[in-house]
Amino acid sequence: MSVDLYLFAAGSALTALLFYAFIGAQWSMWHMFTIPLYIIIFLVFSSLSVLKRFKSSVKSETPTKSIVQEKNGITIAFASVKGNCRTFAQSTYDKLSNDLTRQVILQDLVDITDPEEFLQIQAKNQRTLLIFISTYEDATPPPSAKWFLMHLQEAATDFRVSKNELEKLTYAVFGCGNSLYRDNFNKVAKEVDRCLAEIGAKRLVPTELADENTVKSTYGGLEGHYSKWTSQLKTALQSPKTEKCDCSNDNSTTCCQSAANGEQATKQNDSDDNEQERIESDDDDEAGGCKNGGDDVMDLEDMGDYIENTSMTKTPKGPPKEMVTPLIRKSLEKQGYKLIGSHSGVKLCRWTKSMLRGRGGCYKHTFYGIESHRCMETTPSLACANKCVFCWRHHSNPVGTSWQWKTDDAQTVCQGAIDNHYKMINIFKGVPGVLPHRLAEGMQIRHCALSLVGEPIMYPHINELIDILHSKNISSFLVTNAQFPDEIKSLEPVTQLYVSVDAATKESLKKIDRPLFRDFWERFLACLRALKDKGQRTVYRLTLVKGYNTEEIEQYAKLVELGDPDFIEVKGVTYCGDSSASNLTMANVPWHEEVVTFVRLLCERLPQYGLACEHEHSNCLLLANTKFRIDGKWHTWIDYERFHELAARHKATGGKESFNSLDYMAVTPDWAVVGSNERGFDPQDTRWHRKATAKKDLSGC
Repeated sequence: MSVDLYLFAAGSALTALLFYAFIGAQWSMWHMFTIPLYIIIFLVFSSLSVLKRFKSSVKSETPTKSIVQEKNGITIAFASVKGNCRTFAQSTYDKLSNDLTRQVILQDLVDITDPEEFLQIQAKNQRTLLIFISTYEDATPPPSAKWFLMHLQEAATDFRVSKNELEKLTYAVFGCGNSLYRDNFNKVAKEVDRCLAEIGAKRLVPTELADENTVKSTYGGLEGHYSKWTSQLKTALQSPKTEKCDCSNDNSTTCCQSAANGEQATKQNDSDDNEQERIESDDDDEAGGCKNGGDDVMDLEDMGDYIENTSMTKTPKGPPKEMVTPLIRKSLEKQGYKLIGSHSGVKLCRWTKSMLRGRGGCYKHTFYGIESHRCMETTPSLACANKCVFCWRHHSNPVGTSWQWKTDDAQTVCQGAIDNHYKMINIFKGVPGVLPHRLAEGMQIRHCALSLVGEPIMYPHINELIDILHSKNISSFLVTNAQFPDEIKSLEPVTQLYVSVDAATKESLKKIDRPLFRDFWERFLACLRALKDKGQRTVYRLTLVKGYNTEEIEQYAKLVELGDPDFIEVKGVTYCGDSSASNLTMANVPWHEEVVTFVRLLCERLPQYGLACEHEHSNCLLLANTKFRIDGKWHTWIDYERFHELAARHKATGGKESFNSLDYMAVTPDWAVVGSNERGFDPQDTRWHRKATAKKDLSGC
């Protein structure tokens, strides 16, 4: 039953009560008060019903297609995957609404159910159509623009559609992409431009193929392109000849000249694209972390494996540019990142907060004995070489395959991370539930997880950064995404080196990690081989995603032989909420028992490994090489003081005095071992179950 029917029923009931009060009951002082009260209630309910109907009628008239399209007005349409196109479209709408007297309408392409009718209305009223659009995966349009582009393509090739179908429509296209993506760079924007021109629309200004790659972009990234393009746009719109251009009369000179100039510019851009062999880009980010729906986020994408071989990708003259653009900075800060310099960041892990309250530590506490409340999660490089479907950050960080940005020194990065980490810890003073002794310990960092986001090993001074951490008695847990084999080989000893092994076949790795390198599989295998030569503790990190990689047990076993890691972590993927950057759902998250089954089957194929530890809360288990099982006891924990002694001697002797993973192992407590009643939860802490309705930050190392 609708709300209106409920309101009507309530009003009718009150009317009956009023009738009873007047006719069926004796007059009394009580009725002198109740009757006016009944009348007031009746009027309130009636007013609510009328108000609801009014709002519904207003709402039904708000779609753009119901708004009267004034002649010579401007319609701004956008299709956004993660937010940037929406941001630029909104900014343009705000500027033009204030600067021009013409009608300006903002339209999301997802709301256009009939593209043909929409375009005909625009042309009939001689309007100017501004389109902001990005290129999605594999050169496809954003989902919100799929139907719109399909209509354009069909109309452009349909012989029944007149080539002058949209001759009274003026348009301009702003595409968001990256010059280091080859064939598909801004392909959707170029396709929209081509189709509109094919059916007679007149280009107002040259189509802007905005380049988000700050290193190569002449204008310093998307914002610079937007600033330049809007300047051209404003001039063209304010021109009397252009503003009222009608290609059917004598005032068509300016419009047609702009179209001709635009066609020439686009052809030049296409020529440049062929020479540069560009590839597609997801332009924009909507929200990071485990939330969705924000704006002002974007990716930087890079394909550095061919940079040296192309003549048009030479770095513009001048000093190196910063990795983090204003849009990226605003997005990451909104997510809680504390940015350091121009390419580093630090954020408080949820397990740090948990252990401060005595509610348990992360799986690294269970597997390796770190103290989660004394662990700093940071990265010296926000850029990553992959766009994994399960990324916690929903691709709100930059992306790159080679270091081309302004570089901060290791001391600045390290001290900035420590200072910001302590500031975040200090906020917990006086917070209910925080244990005073844990808070005091938290102000003395003892572990550093170089796994926050991005690819830490890309940082040119990574070895120097690690030395600084070790000099402060801070252990190092470094995670790499297995795309930089040379950097792994040259890496100085770290406490524990992780390689993400997200899939066991070339096809599934491409599907899951969405790597930027064309030779990603060869790089992946080379990284695993390089891991085998490292003397210190090494780990394969497997993330299980149902429907993607949970059936590749045999292939995983073969990959283990390549790298011969000390440990294999197997973890079920963490679902971080809906995201336009990924199509994962809760259906892709394996149950813990499914992870256990996978690990047991994998272990059967690896006789040199045993099932050592479990952290049920993180849906994670640990396989360890049997060399760590001594006298019937697992020794997966780390003697951190011993490690620092060995690392210091290694440095002092210039690497001549080496050490290996067995030299700083420690016995694993019974509660952390598989089969214990605690299932990996430290009995010194108290398990706390979060309410099902509470939103939680799922990010963490």
